[in-house]
Amino acid sequence: MPGMRGPDHIGITVPDMDQGVAFFTDILGCQKAMSFGPFADDKGTFMTDLLGVDPKAVIETITMLRCGFGSNVELFKYTAPDQRTLNQKNSDIGAFHIAIYVDDIKAAKAFLDEKGVPTRLGPLPVEQGPAAGQSILYFQSPWGLQLEAITYPNGEAYEKDGGPILWTPKDPAK
Repeated sequence: MPGMRGPDHIGITVPDMDQGVAFFTDILGCQKAMSFGPFADDKGTFMTDLLGVDPKAVIETITMLRCGFGSNVELFKYTAPDQRTLNQKNSDIGAFHIAIYVDDIKAAKAFLDEKGVPTRLGPLPVEQGPAAGQSILYFQSPWGLQLEAITYPNGEAYEKDGGPILWTPKDPAK
């Protein structure tokens, strides 16, 4: 895409805006920047034309969050006649997760446990292959959003191969 510089934000629809903002600020450490809305078109097809949603969909609130040195997060609180609740697994086609870089993954695990946030196995150190040097821990939000805590304080094995190095929030200048 001409002029592409990188991801600006990740948009996530939440069931409850207060709960979503609290999770992203109190648990992940993001900062609320602004909220606005509502957006709706009760007479036409604006919502379908612009966003591909039901023409009667309403965005009650949009909240933008600044999350450390990474991409911003945009939370949406929608209501729509055809709205569904997705209970995705990482193995589902089109599924996604958000990876959050942390300096100390053991401290992150202890914090999540203290806050009652469901976690999976880990932290799991990756010891072989191009991703060797990572440690990962999957966890989820109260509404089921999949997240991953990741760290690689000494880099990853692939970096020694001479190819492109992935951007990292641990050193945003690179």
